[in-house]
Amino acid sequence: MESKKIVIIDGNSLIHRAYYALPLLSNKSGEYTNAVYGFVNMLYKILDDYAPDYISVAFDRKAPTFRHLEYDDYKAGRKKMPDELAQQLPVLKEVLDAFRIHRMELDGFEADDLIGTLVKFCEGQGIDVIVVTGDKDALQLASRKTKVLITKKGISSLEEYNADGVMEKYEITPEQFIDLKGLMGDPSDNIPGVPGVGEKTAIKLIKEFGSIEELIRNTDKISSTKLREKIEAYAQQAVLSKRLATIMVDVPLEISLEELKREEPDRETLLALFKKLEFHSLMGKVVSKVTGEEKENKDGQKDISAIQYEWGDLKNKIKKKGAFCLKTFTDGLDIINDEMVALSILCDGENYFIENPGKSGVLEEFREVFEDPDIKKYGHYLKKDRTALRKYNILLNGLAFDSAIALYLIDPTRSAYEIHDISLEYLNRKIAAEEEILGKGKNRNKYSELALEQLAEFGRNWCRTVMDVKDLLMKQIQEYNLTKLFNEVEMPLVEVLADMEFHGFKIDRNILEELGLQLDEKIDHITKLIYDAAGETFNINSPKQLGEILFEKLGLPSVKKTKTGHSTNIEVLEKLQKKHPMIPLIMEYRQLVKLKSTYIDGLKAVINETTHKIHSNFHQTVTSTGRISSTEPNLQNIPIKLPMGREIRKVFIPSSEEYLLLDADYSQIELRVLAHISKDSNLMEAFHKDLDIHTTTASKVFHVPMEEVTPLQRSRAKAVNFGIVYGISDYGLAENLQITRKEAQKYIDEYFSKYTGVKKYMEQIIKEGRERGYVTTILNRRRYIPEINSSNFNLRSFGERTAMNTPIQGSAADIIKLAMIKVDRELKDKNLRSRLILQVHDELIVEVHKDELEHVQEIVRIQMENALKLDVPLKVDMHVGKSWYDTK
Repeated sequence: MESKKIVIIDGNSLIHRAYYALPLLSNKSGEYTNAVYGFVNMLYKILDDYAPDYISVAFDRKAPTFRHLEYDDYKAGRKKMPDELAQQLPVLKEVLDAFRIHRMELDGFEADDLIGTLVKFCEGQGIDVIVVTGDKDALQLASRKTKVLITKKGISSLEEYNADGVMEKYEITPEQFIDLKGLMGDPSDNIPGVPGVGEKTAIKLIKEFGSIEELIRNTDKISSTKLREKIEAYAQQAVLSKRLATIMVDVPLEISLEELKREEPDRETLLALFKKLEFHSLMGKVVSKVTGEEKENKDGQKDISAIQYEWGDLKNKIKKKGAFCLKTFTDGLDIINDEMVALSILCDGENYFIENPGKSGVLEEFREVFEDPDIKKYGHYLKKDRTALRKYNILLNGLAFDSAIALYLIDPTRSAYEIHDISLEYLNRKIAAEEEILGKGKNRNKYSELALEQLAEFGRNWCRTVMDVKDLLMKQIQEYNLTKLFNEVEMPLVEVLADMEFHGFKIDRNILEELGLQLDEKIDHITKLIYDAAGETFNINSPKQLGEILFEKLGLPSVKKTKTGHSTNIEVLEKLQKKHPMIPLIMEYRQLVKLKSTYIDGLKAVINETTHKIHSNFHQTVTSTGRISSTEPNLQNIPIKLPMGREIRKVFIPSSEEYLLLDADYSQIELRVLAHISKDSNLMEAFHKDLDIHTTTASKVFHVPMEEVTPLQRSRAKAVNFGIVYGISDYGLAENLQITRKEAQKYIDEYFSKYTGVKKYMEQIIKEGRERGYVTTILNRRRYIPEINSSNFNLRSFGERTAMNTPIQGSAADIIKLAMIKVDRELKDKNLRSRLILQVHDELIVEVHKDELEHVQEIVRIQMENALKLDVPLKVDMHVGKSWYDTK
């Protein structure tokens, strides 16, 4: 019969490991969570791997132990536990209680002693013991019945030792491990040992004499005179050190096997704690079963793929209800050519699953309800559903609720907004994640490869979740005063982005190929120059080989070391660029190689063979400031400061010769938002008089008339203006302008003395951020900043900069979104052929028909400049060209 198993965890050791292994995380309330998160992940791994029958976690108490009483300097000099970690200990204990896991702690004794006592008790009961710790002292407990697992690489893996394992690694028995500690000491606990005796010498002595006591009795047999004198001089210290290192196994603990039994967690309490701590990825482990309610609902599933008479029934039901939820399933990423595999609809509590809706005629039959703006559509990432239907020339109008967008507004700093996470968090209901049913990576399946019943269930759960969380999320939206932002900005924007994706941006492949050849030539040329400067050929892309050339062969000063050698990152190269002519060449080489791989090879890979366009994916729920981002390709990151980077824009052209590109760019929108929010009189006056804001700032900061401002002064004032928006420090400004910190601080002080309203705003917004834990934009978009109250200076400084910048950058993002919606709506309402095709930060690109140019220019200017009423005017600069390059 197999023995029962117990896992005994050193709580303090494991939470320390977790704290230092993971970046400092916190929830919206500002509670630090990284150590608890790491501990719980490790706990789940241990439970899965070892399936114990019993479990206990031991903790230290603050009260002094018998070791402190015997040796005053025991653990003296040990750093105080960081506040950010200390705050997490009571939270961990609360989590363990929710797991219904036994805890033990006792005044006067360390966790090690409690563990040792429990180990001996369990061994006496015939129970196999597994001790989990990061402290090698516990190796003395290893035996035939007890394994000690030592954490390594943070908390990601464990080293396992039984008695034989200790002998194999250290060539001594577990019992002799105490003698090893006695001789070599332990700096972490301030156990002195014998000065000058390290691990190798100590092991050699123990192997020869067996124990410290035998060694002391036989010092005359030590061959080395110097070593013999040390042992004799520090004999009593060695004995004391051994005693301090010895784990007690007879602590007066009341032990009951019944209390140690592993139990089912208190799932409700644990789930509530995980929600509070924002452990979204762990919540699925708590809710282990699909609810019975879902099983019952399964019986109501209707497959109407081939039952045409039911199409009318569903259509009438939708019209009567005036709302429905949908989920489209399309294979692949080609939004132009990919067929819709299936469609799930939930209306008035009934689920419908339709296979191959495009081929069966269902989509055409339902065109009326899809396109009716008065019939509300609910979903999760509805942009995908709108683009899926655009292939069939159907416009999904009336988008009323998107659960991903709603949760994004409520919690904009989450890493993901997946439907299964929402189901767990808001409904305590576990549904399959998309990754679970499709797989990932090379083994990922297509929707069309799934069994129909499996796909139908996935669609049903998807739609049910959307409908069941709708009121819960909208209640939070209302409580956070986000209703207007949700209904008038984010939801209408879904349609705009979907249409931009579907329309795409045409690429001139010939120019792309030509630019690729030019880049290859430049890369080859600069490679030869680098080899000449180095005096040999080497792999420029290898940081190791480059480091050897720069720091060993050329003898340049090493700025930063890494585990693998010298760092050659961009910060290092920037500091060295004046030290050797090869450094600027390396920097240029890297820029050119990135341009080639990302924007030549990268663009080629995503050109749609049918449309000869790229159909970039615009993301609405990624940035914490509210800005839109794009991928495949990322059109918002083309490095236009480089001449060759600007050349890349030549490949972006209109769909045909009948069209031109109109580029409309907000002029200094973030500074205008700053003027509006801060109500600074000098800043507002400059914008009302349409003065050059950077010349104005230079005049005030450098105390010269505006007409006498030099280009250098204007450039520095520009850096200060934009630096202030981003909460720049004297160090940051000094780095940007290559000046001293003292001079940079002088510029900042001069700025604030002239723009006192800005200074007052900065101080006020930091105060608000500290008090509320978040800041808001003009339209009430929230961003939580738990870091602002951190005791860690760097984190707190980051929080303060974020508090200063978010209302400005976030409000600018809201304005550009409103402008997109208004421009798009006006073009469509006027039935024009011109279309909005791209947004990049503060600029809009419109593909404009030549016959509509003047009309569209007027529409764009009016709608952009009146997107949102500010206390200063919004100004738009517009340019027209035959390519994106020509518009700049």
